[in-house]
Amino acid sequence: MARPWIEFVQSQRLPWTAHDLWGVRPGIEAKILSRDPDDGAASLLVRYPVGWNEPGPPVLAVDEEVLVLDGALTVGDRSHGTMGYAHLPGGCVRGPMAAPAGAVALVFFSGTPRPGPAGGYDPARLLPGVDALAIPYTGNFHPQFPPGAGRKMLFQDPATGDQTWILGTLPLRWAERSEVHPVVEEMYLLSGEVHGNRGVMRPGAYFWRPPLVAHGPYGSLTGNLYFFRTKGGPLSTDYVDPERPFRWWPGDDPVLPPEMAAAVAGDATHAPRPW
Repeated sequence: MARPWIEFVQSQRLPWTAHDLWGVRPGIEAKILSRDPDDGAASLLVRYPVGWNEPGPPVLAVDEEVLVLDGALTVGDRSHGTMGYAHLPGGCVRGPMAAPAGAVALVFFSGTPRPGPAGGYDPARLLPGVDALAIPYTGNFHPQFPPGAGRKMLFQDPATGDQTWILGTLPLRWAERSEVHPVVEEMYLLSGEVHGNRGVMRPGAYFWRPPLVAHGPYGSLTGNLYFFRTKGGPLSTDYVDPERPFRWWPGDDPVLPPEMAAAVAGDATHAPRPW
């Protein structure tokens, strides 16, 4: 059984709950955005309180990706500030973690996190840290992609081809065609708003979309900043005629698993902070 299709949920509508990330990181709060019921792979928002620190475990048996949204998170001898990103494969020695001033981060695990032995990983899969603010934008990544957008590539897994990137778009930009991808596409909206076939996404919006699901077209009055991941290989896109033409201010038409729909029912709050 694969992860359920989620498109989309405003993360503000999910509650913060005390968590220990399945025993490896006590003393934090988390919002589980999505989780695979079979292998435990998970996407979360994690809030580290001021003064939080954890001496171990220094090695996890699963991969972890991190994007710091607010504050700073120290992993070993490296500090990740806002928009700091890391890809830490299972088996790499990471050292103790701390958040002296607190932090909020997107965290992604490739399976249920648990301690593991050091070694046994491809060093090419290790990205101990990069500042997304310093990465230049690139364009022209697809000849049919509507102009007015740029991409900051954060990581491409040499083993699987999976990609992680940030996409920025200009205000008053919109498209006329829908997109289809052969891989899972996962997104967290960092800023701006997006008008699309499932409604209007605002900062904090999240989706996990299975392969081959047509989506869009999208537009933005404000411009926006997205954080994207793929699972199952690199992103490729086929452009198709939409089920219905693009329009501003569409009605909400989310796809949510029953337990998530119940958790957010009746709560239409859009908090000023994107988490």
